[in-house]
Amino acid sequence: MKTKGKWAAWKIGATVGVSVLVLADIVLCFVLWQMARQGPAEMAARRDQLARTAQQLQADIARGERIRASLPQVGRDCAEFYKDSFLDSRTVYSTVDSDISAIAAKSGVKATDFAFKPKPVPNRSVSELDINMTVEGDYPSLLKFVNGIERSKNFYFLNQLQLAEGSTNGVRLQLDLHTYYRTEG
Repeated sequence: MKTKGKWAAWKIGATVGVSVLVLADIVLCFVLWQMARQGPAEMAARRDQLARTAQQLQADIARGERIRASLPQVGRDCAEFYKDSFLDSRTVYSTVDSDISAIAAKSGVKATDFAFKPKPVPNRSVSELDINMTVEGDYPSLLKFVNGIERSKNFYFLNQLQLAEGSTNGVRLQLDLHTYYRTEG
């Protein structure tokens, strides 16, 4: 009796195993049949789409490698720009004063009432310097002055202009501008 019960359990296990294999074969046949239903044109279109995607990915990889290769030079350029273009904190006031005064003299205007207000820029090694001033002269001279400010080797950002009547048939221009200067090394 015992051998018959063991034999029946083995038969049941084998039957279940064979049934699972037959079911897997049926599912695989169905999948292959569905894939075979795609025509050659659809498969070629899919292949072409995959080839285009691979080409785009290769182009992106090449671009990324070019960017990676240029990063050291970009870092050097940024450091050089920072060093050459931003004023030093020890000389910023005198440099701005002499630069704007030279531009005013060259333009034929009178610059007065300089007011400086420094503002630190959080988490950066630069500070902002607000500059308020009054300039008087005739209209063409004021245009030369503003053009000189724009073309200066130092960075000046013009925030606001206020035009008013000046003394002796002149024009008074109230300027509000700012620049940046290095606060470290």
